[in-house]
Amino acid sequence: MTSALLRRLAAEYETAAFLEDDPSRFMHLASGAKAREAAAFAAAALSFGSRPVFMRKIDELFRLAAGNIDAWTRNGDFEKVFAANDGACFYRFFTRGDMHGFFSRYREILREHGSLGALVRESLGGSSDGAAAAAAIVAAFGGRCKPIPKSAASACKRICMFLRWMVRDGSPVDLGLWSDFIDKRTLPAPLDVHAMRQAERLGLLRGRHPSMKTAMELSSALRRAFPGDPLKGDFALFGYGVNAPRGERGRAGREASPRGG
Repeated sequence: MTSALLRRLAAEYETAAFLEDDPSRFMHLASGAKAREAAAFAAAALSFGSRPVFMRKIDELFRLAAGNIDAWTRNGDFEKVFAANDGACFYRFFTRGDMHGFFSRYREILREHGSLGALVRESLGGSSDGAAAAAAIVAAFGGRCKPIPKSAASACKRICMFLRWMVRDGSPVDLGLWSDFIDKRTLPAPLDVHAMRQAERLGLLRGRHPSMKTAMELSSALRRAFPGDPLKGDFALFGYGVNAPRGERGRAGREASPRGG
């Protein structure tokens, strides 16, 4: 029964209309693989907190970059906006100096490897494991940049969401740019309190804390409904939350999670 419900909800929510108020829409505005990858990475980094607020903040970032995060980063134009020691707030607990550090390290990666995808591919060394890809991104930033988690043992929700965008193919939402070197069957689920609540209500998880281990447990549970593509269930979890009785949605239903996260 649960598998049938998940498949029905995934079919209902994984549509082009999903992009309208989701951070994944920004990557679809870019042209070219590298530009789309960079757009996705920047959007994912800021996708937390109140959805209306972070969508406005991502839109502001893209306007500052004239719609091309990749070129803006490579050329160092972000330094015209973000100064290294600027303690003023940019978004929530990220200062403008934090954003400078993030884009500075991202520029180093782009210059050395050509793209973040190339770095991940090299780091995997022939493996196609999604959790290892998340760990490679965490390691590349070395715990020095606030938008990136310090530990790959954490849930790494925004990185896992970014990986879903990059790896899943054949989707009107996800791009599949990395589908040739990461197996979508191995992707960890984007996991936060909201997603865990829906997963627990469906009997997919029980009494866990957000962590990479729990994210992989959820992916394993979703694989029962979607054997070759467990994160198709990410759309189902979102849809289940949308359709929950009002009293069960709570705070998480009103804000917090990007769609599919």
